[in-house]
Amino acid sequence: MTSRLRPVQPGKTTLVAVLDIGSTKICCVIARLAPRPEGRALRGRTHSAEVIGFGYGPAAGVKSGVVTDIEKAEQAIRNVVGMAERAAGLTLESVLVNVTAGRLGSETFSAAVSLDGQEVEKADIFRVLKAVNSRSVRPERSIIHALPIGYALDGQKGIRDPKGMVGEKLGVDVAVVSAETLAMRNLELVLHRCHLQIEALVATPYASGLATLVDDEAQLGVACVDFGGATTTVSVFNDGHMVYADAIAIGGHHLTLDIARQLSVSVADAERLKTLHGSVLPGQADEREMIPIQPVGASHDEAPGQIPRAVLTRIMRPRMEEILTAIRDRMQATGMMDVCGRRFVLTGGASEMTGLPEVARRILARNVRNGRPMGIAGLPEIAKGAAFATMAGMLVYPQVCAQEYVEPRGSRKLTGTDGYIARVGNWLRTSF
Repeated sequence: MTSRLRPVQPGKTTLVAVLDIGSTKICCVIARLAPRPEGRALRGRTHSAEVIGFGYGPAAGVKSGVVTDIEKAEQAIRNVVGMAERAAGLTLESVLVNVTAGRLGSETFSAAVSLDGQEVEKADIFRVLKAVNSRSVRPERSIIHALPIGYALDGQKGIRDPKGMVGEKLGVDVAVVSAETLAMRNLELVLHRCHLQIEALVATPYASGLATLVDDEAQLGVACVDFGGATTTVSVFNDGHMVYADAIAIGGHHLTLDIARQLSVSVADAERLKTLHGSVLPGQADEREMIPIQPVGASHDEAPGQIPRAVLTRIMRPRMEEILTAIRDRMQATGMMDVCGRRFVLTGGASEMTGLPEVARRILARNVRNGRPMGIAGLPEIAKGAAFATMAGMLVYPQVCAQEYVEPRGSRKLTGTDGYIARVGNWLRTSF
């Protein structure tokens, strides 16, 4: 299941279709990637993206990125993809899909090969990457990304491209992002039922980082936290490469359920209360400001109850602190708190909550800013917020996927006993 995506050709315009399957929303975008001149902003991007088809709808049959009901998931995806196809006037055959499910995780593998004092050639780079790949493959997990972080020549680290250099020993560090194979297979199954092929899988935290980070952040070290509906994902970038990815199965929808349980209101009402009045930072007037609530099962002619806004804050704040503390503990355990420098970028739908950057600053003890997707033209107004960062990142991904290591596919022979031309000849002889 390694990426099969061809990088976009420099100087050529191409069409890309992406499908963001979340726990609360599903979104499909068809965009035209046109070559752009190298600018000061967003230096890594070779193309500008212009959206020509957009479809958006509530998710069904998916929980925490895992397919829970194949019929419902198929129907929800068909509706959204159909909407985008009608807007663009095209029929899709294959899509780029994001992966949040399957206990997403990342490890760094290292390998070295000897050069005997010769120049580094493409074959040597390929040999060392293959050595890493053979160490990282496991039967129960599928590799989604294999990103070379940096090369070393005779112990000298920090080499970007060793081609043409001379040395005795070539080493490489590769960040490998993987997920459980069965979760991927179910995702593939649903898309096949919708008559769609998976062009490539993109890890959600990687896509969110590509969309929201500015150039110097990725160089100096930064962590991007994507607060989704039922999962929160983290990616750490350093020296321009992603070096770590992780996912926690708690998200914004858990806050909604907390409110619904504690206040005994319906889930739809709890979502409305969270969006309109929710905050994780207590304010001065919170005890005096009253919010009307309609308890579950109350008839329409009953007067709604009232609660102070402070009660809502007291329900929401512990859950947000739990998510941020879990992220901090995971990153400290893996040593990534030092790699990410002094900066966190918050994105995803739940990141737009009032007071979240202040709470995050206190718990993570780092500089925090809110991130929004950048550099995508033609998006409708609804899709310009942080909730659509993953989708925007998947439009950037074809421009950077050339950096990844992909296992070569066996090339078809044209001649010989079992070659393509020989088989055509046999068919002609036997048929006529």
